[in-house]
Amino acid sequence: MRRLLAALATTTCLIAVADAATVYPLDRATILAGSPFDFKVEFDAVVKPADVSVTINGEPAEKVLGKAPEFIEKEKGVEASAVLLRAVNIATPGSYKVEAKAGNETKAVTWNVYGTPATAKAKNVIFFLGDGLSVAHRTGARLMSKGMTEGKANGRLNLDDIPPVAFIGTSATNSVATDSANTMSAYMTGHKTAVNAIGVYADRTKDSLDDPRVENIAEALRRTTGKSIGIVSNTEIEDATPAAVVSHTRLRADKADIVGMMFEVKPDVILGGGSAYFLPKTTPGSKRKDEKDYIALFRDQGYTLATDKAELASAAGTNTGKILGLFNTGNMDTTLDRDFLKKGTVSKFPNQPGLVDMTKVALGQLSKNPEGFFLMVEGGNVDKMSHPMDWDRALVETIEFDKAIGLAVEFAKTHPDTLIVVTGDHTHGVSIIGTVDDNKPGPEMREKVGVYADAGFPNYTDENGDGYPDRVDVSRRLAVFSSNFPDYYETFRPKMNGPFEPAVQNEKKEYVANEAYKDVPGAVLRIGNLPRSSDTAVHAVDDVVLQATGPGADGFKGYMEQSDVYRVLVDALAIPTAKK
Repeated sequence: MRRLLAALATTTCLIAVADAATVYPLDRATILAGSPFDFKVEFDAVVKPADVSVTINGEPAEKVLGKAPEFIEKEKGVEASAVLLRAVNIATPGSYKVEAKAGNETKAVTWNVYGTPATAKAKNVIFFLGDGLSVAHRTGARLMSKGMTEGKANGRLNLDDIPPVAFIGTSATNSVATDSANTMSAYMTGHKTAVNAIGVYADRTKDSLDDPRVENIAEALRRTTGKSIGIVSNTEIEDATPAAVVSHTRLRADKADIVGMMFEVKPDVILGGGSAYFLPKTTPGSKRKDEKDYIALFRDQGYTLATDKAELASAAGTNTGKILGLFNTGNMDTTLDRDFLKKGTVSKFPNQPGLVDMTKVALGQLSKNPEGFFLMVEGGNVDKMSHPMDWDRALVETIEFDKAIGLAVEFAKTHPDTLIVVTGDHTHGVSIIGTVDDNKPGPEMREKVGVYADAGFPNYTDENGDGYPDRVDVSRRLAVFSSNFPDYYETFRPKMNGPFEPAVQNEKKEYVANEAYKDVPGAVLRIGNLPRSSDTAVHAVDDVVLQATGPGADGFKGYMEQSDVYRVLVDALAIPTAKK
């Protein structure tokens, strides 16, 4: 039963007390002035509307939010009442105390509503997200790419010249350990949320698409500016990180719905994998459950379609600024597989562009807009290869990610009104402890691991000067290990026949060591320290490093929550309360 809440400011004492269990947005939420959000109060029991009071700074919520909340006597699947208001906003910055009462029980939260300056510091923002990017990834990429002599690096990554300015806390609203959905969502909305959630506060209802929404940065830019928007990823373009720029769902797995939300926002440039969720279900390779053809829908809106590297280059030269590039039905192949080993799905998708190709095209298109742009570039395969502990692929992915950053650095030299941000969404429990030297004596590979003075230096080479190691299977290579793992066979060697699959399910649906690696000479069975429901290594809770350069970079400093980063971004762009 749904009725308008008639008397928000009336408090009535009840004989049976109902506690206002949760208020969304949560306590200590930071909210951009004028930014739409959904307001919800969840009670612990069924209550009557006349027995409920909701006030904001002592005033009825209706007066502050502009309309009366809807009273829901029983939420679907829940024996409890709720109060709900969709798409409200608060225009005036300040501190707002929200009190929800049912009888003599009270739930109170405080929100901080903030404004932005009248004048923008930056015209453009390029936000680089290395999924799972940890300090060891950077170190390993530098050693692989540049080499080291007598304890000094023989060269520098582009990352090395962007100042590290802040440590970023990554925890979710419901867990100290986190995933890519809520972490990127915090960056893109200014609100922390729960594991697997994007652009919403995770409420108690089962429907993943009805949770209280908060505005994301793409929506804010569309609402208030004429800036262009670009999304680039080498994962599925509807995967958690790129999805967080545009979408709202409790479950990151709602990929078909995320494509629909992307279409609603219509970023000007969309480049990545994941075409399976754009294709109608009767098309081979589709993962949709309906006949919606989003490729056709985007084309009808003036987008040029690119499905390989050649078509992307052509689209960059001929179209009017809108490009939809989909280069794989799933995640795009890693650099090592795509350009060197020709493994993975390269035989099926032989001409995939890389992150550098896509970033170059995106910058070229978006920079045509005189009002500026926001571009998000994700090095997603850093994470995709760190989970299975395929460290050679993960480090080569980090090199490619760094090369994409180099394009932005060059762009900023001629466009000094550009803020560049580089960070990770979470870390992995990865460390480099020395080298693995095939020339060390002994049949056991673990005896070939060199630590301290026995490590020496790896012998990767880059004879053609492309920044990538000529080979990853050199005789003395980096010894990289994870702090967490399922049961698996450690081979101490690069996986030259395709990405590593450390664990597989048995008949009990438990993950056990993949015996495909059992007979590799010197392989060691490692008994896992993760639950048997885990098939790969998991994310770490460590802070991530944020680096930034350009106008507005001084807003990042010290320890920050991921949700704090959004405020610096909108401050740099001076996103107004409403469209000017």
